[in-house]
Amino acid sequence: MLDAARECVLAYGVRRTTLTDVARRAGVSRMTLYRGWPDVRSLVGDLMTREWTAVLDGLDLSDPVRAIVAGVRAMRAHPLWRKIVEADPELLLPYLLDRRGGTHEAILAALEPAAGSPAQARALLLVAQSFLISAPTMLGPVTLDELDAELTLLLERYLSPSTPESP
Repeated sequence: MLDAARECVLAYGVRRTTLTDVARRAGVSRMTLYRGWPDVRSLVGDLMTREWTAVLDGLDLSDPVRAIVAGVRAMRAHPLWRKIVEADPELLLPYLLDRRGGTHEAILAALEPAAGSPAQARALLLVAQSFLISAPTMLGPVTLDELDAELTLLLERYLSPSTPESP
């Protein structure tokens, strides 16, 4: 059913996708869908979590800097992300302003051991999220590659062990 929802969202966008469309594409009844999801937004929420935690699962977290930059790049290229940003960006607002989603929780759980503390993991997520969401507004004359290089530098400096000052 999530695969069918993905196909519908990619074809129509979230606003134009209905549970009837998803049920038809999945080959199930609408009632079957309603047993799992009360509406399209909750179905799409689960879809986003599935798709975006799959990006996280594909990262090598032994090097958190490389993993974060690779994750930002992978998300920028992800077809579902691109479609939502293009057609239905308001869908992202609750996750930016009001609450954490399942993907946020998964990322925090993965980052905390590498970051060293819950506060640092949250700071890393906020920085990565800002580079993911706002980088396109900063292009020209700067490229995405140059911004990603700056993200790398920023993360390396943030995560490097501080050296005690000489007396």
